Amino acid sequence: MSDERYDLAAYDYDLPPEAIAQQPLARRDASRLLVLDCQQGTRQHRRFEELPALLRENDLLVLNDTRVFPARLFGHKGSGGRIELLLLHYPLEANGSAGARHADCTALARGIQGLRPGARLHFSSGLEAELLQRLPEQGQVRVRLHYRSELAALLDQLGQLPLPPYIRRPDGNTPEDRERYQTSYAAVPGAVAAPTAGLHFSDELLARLHGIGVRTCHLTLHVGHGTFAPVRSEDIRRHVIHREFVSIPEACAVEVNRQRRDSGRIWAVGTTTTRALESATDAQGLVRPGDDWCGLYIHPPYRFRTVDNLITNFHLPRSSLLFLVSALAGREGVLESYREAVARGYRFFSYGDAMAIITRP
Repeated sequence: MSDERYDLAAYDYDLPPEAIAQQPLARRDASRLLVLDCQQGTRQHRRFEELPALLRENDLLVLNDTRVFPARLFGHKGSGGRIELLLLHYPLEANGSAGARHADCTALARGIQGLRPGARLHFSSGLEAELLQRLPEQGQVRVRLHYRSELAALLDQLGQLPLPPYIRRPDGNTPEDRERYQTSYAAVPGAVAAPTAGLHFSDELLARLHGIGVRTCHLTLHVGHGTFAPVRSEDIRRHVIHREFVSIPEACAVEVNRQRRDSGRIWAVGTTTTRALESATDAQGLVRPGDDWCGLYIHPPYRFRTVDNLITNFHLPRSSLLFLVSALAGREGVLESYREAVARGYRFFSYGDAMAIITRP
């Protein structure tokens, strides 16, 4: 008899398409907040702006300060045909001769059928890409970007933020996405998807939290395109998760370790922050500072070593992120909460509403 915890179908739920949020709300903290108390087995329905009522003095809130960069580029081949590149990480820059510069990158490509290594892709008079190699992964290539001015400025001018595939609008990106598909505290460019739990925090809300004595610290995990990869293994233990770059500053590690030593509560804002903290926790229960690649795959019956409580969005059915929140809160309790959220008209996914999962009241 199979263990239901590892059965992919056990993480399914019905979600009507109209429940998937296509636009952000007018205010970041106007979203709804479903509060799941795992000890009491109770659920409350609040607004995100009421979050200070759930935290208390000396709680520690850990935030992911990655910044989504304009990774989607539209251009043309030498023959004039349209092409599209989605850069999968921030390009690694190198200086060339006579002021010319280049940067290598892995990308997802569309419209390059028939092109061979060495072919040039044109985006503007100031930016070209050279096709270096086709990779075994479907649609992936290695490219070398050639440019003379500042790369960050060129990407900002020519690129679009890569919105998730489930945001489908007739007119595509809007100027509003430049601001709202970033957290208010985004600082380090490198992500191709936003750490969406953080999208609900306005500067005013953070100030209110600080005002009641809540402490905050930041780490960086650059969210990769693999966050949208479907799980295809019927036994979820066989799924291979994507790796993402993570940087935990000394100051953040000190704060987290002091909080654990003093028996204080640690709140992770988002699954990315959760994975970063848990992957950096050593055998003695201390979070190690430094830069690394995070490939930690969290699913039931994982036992959390650092994170007490989690603020997170609602996740796709049968997704690795749903496995993570199920490991923290219990699969049945999570799915019951999701079904109740659907029935009450909550908005789902990146621009949708949020949950507060409390395992330590």
